[in-house]
Amino acid sequence: MLRIAVVNLGVRFQHQQSGIHSMKRKLQVFISSTFSDLIEERQAAVAAILKAGHIPAGMELFTAGDKSQMQTIERWIDESDVYMLILGGRYGTIEKISGISYTELEYDYAKQNGKTMFAVVTAEDALNEKVKNKGVNFMERENPKELKIFREKVLSNISSFFSDGKDIRLCVHESLADLSENRDLKGWISAEEIEDHKTLQLEIKRLRDENSALKESLEQAEKLRSKASLHGVNAEDFEQLISILGAIQINIPVSLANGKETTRDLLSLFYRNKDYILTGVTNSNTADEMEEFTYHNICPKLQTHGLADNEKVVGVRYRRSYVTKLGISLLSYLERKELQKQIPTLTVEDET
Repeated sequence: MLRIAVVNLGVRFQHQQSGIHSMKRKLQVFISSTFSDLIEERQAAVAAILKAGHIPAGMELFTAGDKSQMQTIERWIDESDVYMLILGGRYGTIEKISGISYTELEYDYAKQNGKTMFAVVTAEDALNEKVKNKGVNFMERENPKELKIFREKVLSNISSFFSDGKDIRLCVHESLADLSENRDLKGWISAEEIEDHKTLQLEIKRLRDENSALKESLEQAEKLRSKASLHGVNAEDFEQLISILGAIQINIPVSLANGKETTRDLLSLFYRNKDYILTGVTNSNTADEMEEFTYHNICPKLQTHGLADNEKVVGVRYRRSYVTKLGISLLSYLERKELQKQIPTLTVEDET
């Protein structure tokens, strides 16, 4: 299989120190597409990514039906900063178990895992011209319905049309120019770019300390989970869990916070949105921004502490997160505490 990948030996991590932000990062871009009908278009994308100073990575050829190959693709998507789809006139090889093409499986996997992504879709007039000049092998004949549905799905998200390689290069240039400013993307940094080794050492120490604190929190949460499953959870255990959740801060998107950048602790987000979360949230394509934020940013952290779980929904392509029995018990405990604050304590004089 042809693997397009350029690896720059360097340092890859989440940049948070101001000195690290100023360094030149190389984003790794995973290119997804069908193979034989989009050779020229994919080469145009690779050239544009390299010209922009970033790293292209693509898995175009693999053994159909080989599960280990799909796992390899998923790992490369996970390790890439950006997912790019080039969608032409072919649906692609079908994965036997799901009945979905590998290209669509890659797209769904990237979207479900919150990967930063964009797509370029061939314009219909350009596709018709290509089929006219080069033959019917450039159009889908076996699964046209599936391709149409996939195309509509892609166009409902961040995407643009292309007619030739020039359009693809322009889209790559504009997209990567914007994404280069995204500080949430890790990227690669050449060792030559790192001038202040002390800054890097401080960053490594901070990450180690943060990792140790997270491990301790996880161990405490696991103890709570074990105790809850065997003997129930008492007030002392709940108070310890409340303390842990209250220390975990989550950034709220501007669009969900009345236009202002803000953070909230996990405990308040869980309790204030309990009615919303209790009904279950999914990563379906019809989910609104609030549901996507809850599914990708709140529920995974609740799941770490045994308060939520995730399941595959039968008969559909999406997954669902829901509150566990421990989570419901914690919400009940918090409600009782809230009610106790509102009910005044009766004195002897009050009773008489």
